[in-house]
Amino acid sequence: MSKKLSVDLAYDAPIAAVSGMLADATFREQVCDAQHARSKSVAITGSTVSIRYEQAVSGVPGFAKKFVGDTIEVHQDEIWSADFTSGDLKLTLPGKPGSLSGTARLIENGSRTIETVTLTATVNVPLVSGKLEDLILSIFKKGLEKEHRVGTRWLAG
Repeated sequence: MSKKLSVDLAYDAPIAAVSGMLADATFREQVCDAQHARSKSVAITGSTVSIRYEQAVSGVPGFAKKFVGDTIEVHQDEIWSADFTSGDLKLTLPGKPGSLSGTARLIENGSRTIETVTLTATVNVPLVSGKLEDLILSIFKKGLEKEHRVGTRWLAG
């Protein structure tokens, strides 16, 4: 069993500016900071992005607390096309029973660029997997919204 999420992030900038932002380690570090990461490491080599961060978990429903704990470590690995307009994403949560995989695509529409991020959450825990998948997707949706806010500021200069 797994659940899907698709989010469109619109930027008032040409595709080259958005792809350049996604390929910039400083931007990625600012996104970690906006997500209140306790620790972070960002490495970008060619079109491969590797982000490791840990953040506190708050407001988690009781049923999920024993699976999620007080902190969550995220290993985010992205393999992009050479021009950073399409990428495959994989997010693993070491020591936790879930993972996310998906894609990111940039499409230029006039003077705007739309980034569409599609994620599938998979949790292998009997009885509560659906609820945990919903929880993980909601956490990452909030993260994408924070990334969008940071990106909008970044592109505005």
